[in-house]
Amino acid sequence: MRIVFFGTPEFAVTTLEKLLQDSSHEVVAVVTQPDKRRGRGNKMIASPVKELALKHNLPVWQPTRIKKDKETLELLHKSHSDAFVVVAYGQILSHKILNMPKLGCINVHGSILPEYRGAAPIQWSIYDGKIETGVTTMLMDEGMDTGDMLLKAYTPIDLLMNVEELSEKLALQGGNLLLETLTKLAKNELKSIPQKEELVSYARLINKEDYSLDWSKSALQIHNQIRAFYPHCITNFREQNLKIIQSIPLTEINKLNLPSNLSKLSSFLQDIESFSGDVGEIVKTIKNFGFVVQTGSGLLLILEVQLAGKKQQSAWNFINGTHLQIGEKFLMQISVNN
Repeated sequence: MRIVFFGTPEFAVTTLEKLLQDSSHEVVAVVTQPDKRRGRGNKMIASPVKELALKHNLPVWQPTRIKKDKETLELLHKSHSDAFVVVAYGQILSHKILNMPKLGCINVHGSILPEYRGAAPIQWSIYDGKIETGVTTMLMDEGMDTGDMLLKAYTPIDLLMNVEELSEKLALQGGNLLLETLTKLAKNELKSIPQKEELVSYARLINKEDYSLDWSKSALQIHNQIRAFYPHCITNFREQNLKIIQSIPLTEINKLNLPSNLSKLSSFLQDIESFSGDVGEIVKTIKNFGFVVQTGSGLLLILEVQLAGKKQQSAWNFINGTHLQIGEKFLMQISVNN
């Protein structure tokens, strides 16, 4: 097939790589978001998809508003594509664009549709404590992830998995599912399936306010928030912003398949239920691991943190560096801007 690929972030890179490795398909061009200014130097930075496209000497088109960009619309029309493949591109495609390729526009979406339509399906599936998610390929229409579904692939969500780890897993799964979808479409072996509206849920854009930790929530809820919005969740420590990077809900410790570096943790927790305090209070420190915080329901072990203006560090090093004391409290953050 002749394919124009639409995508922007790292999540889309794996699918583009899969397409480029498959000799049965020809990627004729890549459409991605315009370069943006980022970092301390305020330099113009290309998207991850653009970087990969340039390495393969592919034409790259970067319209600011694709619906109204006459030059890009003309290039798309002249590409004579069999399909447009869209993975986290970041702009809505018009009816005119959707109807250009012979087989239509095929989207790889990071959820099991119709659950989690929208901008941040992976984050919100973790936040909501889902134990399973996956990817869906669909034929796009003019709605927000409302098109008919083609294929699905499922994957479990481990309770210690953060959004970056799950995204990597789903990106690989999505790339493989797309190739299967294209093969079956070419052979006319796929029948699209409409989404059931009664099963629809939405994954809205993430706001800075979503990073703020409320210690009155349960240990499991806070843990899910930390890993869903990794590495941005923030609290107030001694009137400074402190990012909480990694945690373990001790209420769930017996359900966890702990990695080797945490295997000795259980031996420290035999009397943990005897510890309690006010919401947000540090009730225990565990040597070489971190500190335990009382939440609205249950205890949360903090393993990794980042103080404003500093590098990420283990919670144990943080304890030693700040002389953290049992009885100190974490509060809502001062500001979400840092």
